[in-house]
Amino acid sequence: MKLIVGLGNPGPKYKGTRHNAGSEVLDELAKEKTAGLVLAKPKTYMNNSGKAVKEMVKYYKIRPEDLWVVHDDIDLPLGEFKISKGRGSAGHKGVQSIINELGTKNFNRIRVGICPESGKPDNVEKFVLEKFSKKEQKEIKEVVDKVAKTVKNNLV
Repeated sequence: MKLIVGLGNPGPKYKGTRHNAGSEVLDELAKEKTAGLVLAKPKTYMNNSGKAVKEMVKYYKIRPEDLWVVHDDIDLPLGEFKISKGRGSAGHKGVQSIINELGTKNFNRIRVGICPESGKPDNVEKFVLEKFSKKEQKEIKEVVDKVAKTVKNNLV
């Protein structure tokens, strides 16, 4: 069994924001049955994701290497994604919270790019809480679909 966690902030205020890219992937995955996968979106806010993830890992008796965390990544261009394992948080507070709570970075991550063409913004914390522009909505939808398809083809 594998646990797929989509990071984001709860509530309608944050729907469609860049920080909720991971959560959007989970919404796409949830459209079909995925045997052998537990899909979860923590109800904690992003920076406290580790508390919820730790409880889920304990409850489902998941080994860290069977944990997959899907999250936004300001260091990747919008429309791209990368899969990594055993890396540091690179400043992502939600990922750092998970590392802190689990006491390991030996889990899988699917990093969904949100960096605009114009480059990394000066105020990243404000930027990630903003909604995608109309043009960006099309690009994020495409990458969300690609990530969901990758998960289905490789983890199910």
